[in-house]
Amino acid sequence: MEIKVVHQPNLAHLNELDVFNWPIWEKEISKFSWTYDDQETCYFLEGNVVVTPDGGQAVQMGKGDLVTFPAGMSCTWEITSDVKKHYCFD
Repeated sequence: MEIKVVHQPNLAHLNELDVFNWPIWEKEISKFSWTYDDQETCYFLEGNVVVTPDGGQAVQMGKGDLVTFPAGMSCTWEITSDVKKHYCFD
């Protein structure tokens, strides 16, 4: 299971995915555990995060990144600057 990060995807691709009509999630600096029941794709508008899958390598992501988290993955989120992101569950 891997986290896929696309840094600075082009606007045409984001519009194709309809990213800007997805709901928005915001969270302050914090650290918490999370398990993905479904695949999530999200686009970061603000912030920085380090996500560490259980038993895996830490992945850094933040503003301008399009990220896909696989279904069934358990991980720890460490938000290092307040996050605002569009998200969509598949």
